[in-house]
Amino acid sequence: MVDPETEVIATPDDDELHLDWYRQGSRRLAIVSHGLEGHSRRPYVLGLTRALLREGWDVLAWNFRSCGGVMNRQPRFYHSGATGDLALVVNRGLADNYETVFMSGFSMGGNLTLLYLGEQSERVDSRICGAVAYSVPCDLAGSADMLALPSRKIYMQRFLSDLKVKMQGKAEHYPELIDVSGFDAIRTFHEFDDRYTAPLHGFRDARDYWAQCSALTRMKDIRVPSLMVNAADDPFLSSRCFPESRQQLGAHVSLEAPRWGGHVGFVEHARDGCYWSERRALAFLQQIN
Repeated sequence: MVDPETEVIATPDDDELHLDWYRQGSRRLAIVSHGLEGHSRRPYVLGLTRALLREGWDVLAWNFRSCGGVMNRQPRFYHSGATGDLALVVNRGLADNYETVFMSGFSMGGNLTLLYLGEQSERVDSRICGAVAYSVPCDLAGSADMLALPSRKIYMQRFLSDLKVKMQGKAEHYPELIDVSGFDAIRTFHEFDDRYTAPLHGFRDARDYWAQCSALTRMKDIRVPSLMVNAADDPFLSSRCFPESRQQLGAHVSLEAPRWGGHVGFVEHARDGCYWSERRALAFLQQIN
């Protein structure tokens, strides 16, 4: 796979988003969103990108603010409900006159993708054909509770270690807004989101942030075929991340809950190197197109 063409696009609040384009002259574009503390060149993003390129799609993978090795300019960074940023990326893709646009996201990026489509509802651009989202913490409060369990400590420590570096960088530029003293006492997302995510992004507190930004509450409003794949053994997901009723899913969203897969770990040892998750995305695209 060739290296991507990079592009930087401006946001309305004097910030920027960093994009990776994989163009091969297709009239079909896939937009891929990564997960928490991920970036556009993580193996799971590149794996799906390779699979889509083989099927003749162009691909646009993007980095959330502060991800991908470049710190953004504003005090805010990214969060699970930053659909305004995703909208900018979608509109950038549509501006190239693609006939069909497909969306996919992993973990936080999956929640963001489904939330965006739910917010768009009937206003969704007719060129958007559908979406596949993997390992989606669509119940943010429940996922935060899961990661607060002692058995999930190793995951929580890794996230907090990465976020500490990021918040230290932010504090250097905005000492009047961001204080990292006592950061090492933080043990959970409840504490982190209460102290940083919520106030920096206009939410009252962590609970308000989770309530407003959980895709679970907006999936019923989605108007394009969408597939959510959450493994039953995913250590990050609460029971509410496996909605079964049409009242929650709506008419256009389907849930698949394979027994195995963990969190973004749908591995399959195939001769072509393609993972099960990538095959599932391609099969879903064939079904809806």
